[in-house]
Amino acid sequence: MINLNLNKKQVQDFINDHLSGNINYLIFKKSPFEEIKMAELVEQIEAKIKIRKKLPTWYNNDKIIYPNKLNLEQSSSEKTAKYKSSIVEGKKIIDITGGFGVDSFYFSKKINRVIHCEINKKLSNISSHNASVLNAKNIENITIDGLKFLKQNEEIFDWIYIDPSRRNEKKQKKILIKDYNPNISDHIETLTKKSKNILVKLSPMLDIKSALRNLKNTKEIHVVGLKGEVKELLFIIEKKYEGEIIIKSINLSTKQPIYNHKFSEEFKSIVSYGKPLKYLYEPNSSVLKAGAFNLIGLDFDLHKLDPNTHLYTSIEFKNNFPGKVYHIEEIIKYKKTKINKLINGLKINLKRRNFPKTIVEFKKEHKIKDGGNKFMFLTTCDKKPIILICSCVDLKT
Repeated sequence: MINLNLNKKQVQDFINDHLSGNINYLIFKKSPFEEIKMAELVEQIEAKIKIRKKLPTWYNNDKIIYPNKLNLEQSSSEKTAKYKSSIVEGKKIIDITGGFGVDSFYFSKKINRVIHCEINKKLSNISSHNASVLNAKNIENITIDGLKFLKQNEEIFDWIYIDPSRRNEKKQKKILIKDYNPNISDHIETLTKKSKNILVKLSPMLDIKSALRNLKNTKEIHVVGLKGEVKELLFIIEKKYEGEIIIKSINLSTKQPIYNHKFSEEFKSIVSYGKPLKYLYEPNSSVLKAGAFNLIGLDFDLHKLDPNTHLYTSIEFKNNFPGKVYHIEEIIKYKKTKINKLINGLKINLKRRNFPKTIVEFKKEHKIKDGGNKFMFLTTCDKKPIILICSCVDLKT
């Protein structure tokens, strides 16, 4: 059972009063509330600190109750959950690894009936309580193993969603599908008997092509990026699908259009190489994760700086590029003595792409400090290390 005393105003005031600063000392103090243990209060404070930016709707509602911070770690952010809800459609969806329930909540805004399965009783109860608090009346919370529920139930769903646990019994993080719980590849037949459409969330660290060896009938792969980092890999499996896979690269931090490509297009692409010109193009992390290294240059008529340098250049500005665009102000050949004279003590934002020294080494060697509105790219062109001094182009997105 969950302790609903946590919802009392004086308790929530105590929690909110301790959201900043060091809270480690609290665990050694006696709880100011007879019906609540100090460990419970600390758990709520730690969780709320963790989701402050990730889940603002939950954070701003004082009726929400949280599980321990480890249960929250794999939870989707609101932005990624909302994106997933844009993929699905129909009348019924089942989330067989429900967890904290963020994805189920956003599915409930799009689908008439959502079944949330969670084997952990406390986590299931918390999710049910929060769904009620958030007025998501079309979510059915069931404390059960989702796969077991599918096998016992004759119902057919428009979609099945699965976000398998990526930690083992020792709470260690796992990346490979075979180490997930459940191992999706072992249950594809069961899943496709119950729905034509399966949406799978995988670790952003996973190699996409290796994942495909385990997930047959994949129709689409969505590489979801947020604030310069790949957050989720979403695989859409369609029963009996045998066509070519479409890979979608998404950046939720901007209004840039989704960049779509196929493996065959990248394989056939021949990109041109050239020295830095007027503009420098840095693809979004999602595009790079998707592996569109040559096609992106071809599609936007850009020159690549080097085969292993995924930076691109052009004389004319290219609109709607899925990434950041910079104006190149200075090109410097990399020579230590020359660099010291030019940039010693300079404040600038460093970026590194295919360069012999790490950013830490370079900063220490040349006494560079972070800051300012200029960018310095440490990179390679024509197999020679170079430095590009740039300013960011405002894309108004």
